[in-house]
Amino acid sequence: GSGLFGAVLAHELKHKHKTVLVVEKRGNVGGNIYTENIIGIHVHMYGAHIFHTNSKTAWDYANRFAVFNRYTNSPIANYKGEIYSLPFSMYTFNKMWGVVTPEQAKAKIEEQRRESGITEPRNLEEQAISLVGRDIYERLIKDYTEKQWGRPCRELPAFIIRRLPVRFTYDNNYFNALYQGIPVDGFTSIIDKLLEGCDVRLNCDYCTNRGELEGLAEKIIFTGPIDEYFNYELGALEYRTLRFENEIMTDTNNFQGNAVVNYTDRNTPYMRIIEHKHFYPGLETSGTVITREYSSEWKLGDEPIYPVNDDRNNSLYEEYRKLAAVRCPDVIFGGRLGEYKYYDMDQVILRALEVSAQIL
Repeated sequence: GSGLFGAVLAHELKHKHKTVLVVEKRGNVGGNIYTENIIGIHVHMYGAHIFHTNSKTAWDYANRFAVFNRYTNSPIANYKGEIYSLPFSMYTFNKMWGVVTPEQAKAKIEEQRRESGITEPRNLEEQAISLVGRDIYERLIKDYTEKQWGRPCRELPAFIIRRLPVRFTYDNNYFNALYQGIPVDGFTSIIDKLLEGCDVRLNCDYCTNRGELEGLAEKIIFTGPIDEYFNYELGALEYRTLRFENEIMTDTNNFQGNAVVNYTDRNTPYMRIIEHKHFYPGLETSGTVITREYSSEWKLGDEPIYPVNDDRNNSLYEEYRKLAAVRCPDVIFGGRLGEYKYYDMDQVILRALEVSAQIL
């Protein structure tokens, strides 16, 4: 595949004098970081992607293939017309409760945690209340999360919410990362440079053309769903998928004033609206492009986006991993789908570099 994992591997192997064929199911390279130029704006066609990392290795590697801008991810939440800062910071606490100091905010959260009787969080709801209190949970987390995952928060594991940024400072930077930005020419430009000199076949489904492709190479790196590789013989792993509704607006060049606005009430059917021009600070255009993002349950034939890493699915993935080790030990399964794991982009780069070193 030609997503970031496959593209980094292809680049590294090509530059160690290997002959590389990249087989891409879609009609374009880039996987889910694919960006397309629409009215002068690099539109993120599969949801917002912001490169952020504390790894100098990953940052330096990415900067070999792109010039990054200074974009800082500062999403906001819209709850029935009320605007709140994300991540949860002193701006959020002040808007919600009128508190001014970190001590006041912590006291309010602790008060609501005690009132809820939570000692050891057993699920996402209890974990969220422990982190930010019941008021913020009910306005900014509960409905949004249930739209996102299609399940009650009480049935979701606590670990999903543990990576949520909570800061007792007046800082609206969502990522607490040393390095952050977006390529000024879009993410596809990185993939194009990584794949220079590699043979690439677009609109080619590996599983459909397996008989022809398997005989071409000494080693196969499979970045699609691991269960699809085995024709789902042990059952299908579960995902959440997203649907994107793009709109080109010519009557305004600033629709919402921010790159990402999350809609956290239950009655708004979409999760968020992305206005892509704001990913590129200072960009002047005669119009704007927005994307409404909807979450839904995945079924065969849909685009798998988020692995549902609960106990059942993780156990099933382990069975597939064991099956792969026995039946096809020379095939490498990698990336978000091949390893059934949520990866940030810097983690993808580091993992791909690790795998390429092992191969070489």
